[in-house]
Amino acid sequence: MSKKVLETKSIEKYFNDPIRVKVLESINFSVDRGEFVSITGKSGCGKSTLLYILSTMDTDYEGSLYLDNQLTTGKKDNELSIIRNEKIGFVFQFHYLLNEFSVLKNVMLPALKLAKKSPEEIESDAITQLKMLGMDSKALKNANQLSGGEKQRVAIARALINNPLIIMGDEPTGNLDNKNSEIVFEIFQELSKTNHQTLLIVTHDQEFAACTDRQLVMEDGRLV
Repeated sequence: MSKKVLETKSIEKYFNDPIRVKVLESINFSVDRGEFVSITGKSGCGKSTLLYILSTMDTDYEGSLYLDNQLTTGKKDNELSIIRNEKIGFVFQFHYLLNEFSVLKNVMLPALKLAKKSPEEIESDAITQLKMLGMDSKALKNANQLSGGEKQRVAIARALINNPLIIMGDEPTGNLDNKNSEIVFEIFQELSKTNHQTLLIVTHDQEFAACTDRQLVMEDGRLV
């Protein structure tokens, strides 16, 4: 079994508004199973643009993207949607929880959408994830009753619910204070070390990045 979870080959990206500008140039790298990798660089260097391509949400690029040794480049939107839901867990700077739903329901939603298990099994899985993140006591509260740090922990539980191949994060500590940033980092580190979860996190937080297994640095659309 190949250790590679994700691989890019000569990925390039252009913006065409109003003139054609290259924003990513010759991106070649891979991420192995269980690796905790960070992507850093100054604002505007192309980090988030790259992440949207890696997450299959942006398909307008040149080059090739492989996920789980499968070429995703050129696949139809409905195929990519299934791949995303099965294989990728997302944690963003903003938690995107639905305030009108309970914490438990928010965590269950991606698995209910995937529909590979019964609602009862999904609920049990969701409670397990919340317990691991110390949030099981808040399971029946509505999302808008939580603090910022608690919301981000729920977002991580939601990202884990379908047992994803890789978790991708876009500035997941960007809205948090130092204490909550440390908590989120420790959760990611524990997931990597104990659960062999693969993580790819875009961050401007140098302290966070320095403690990951491997740091990829971007500058002007290139990996340096």
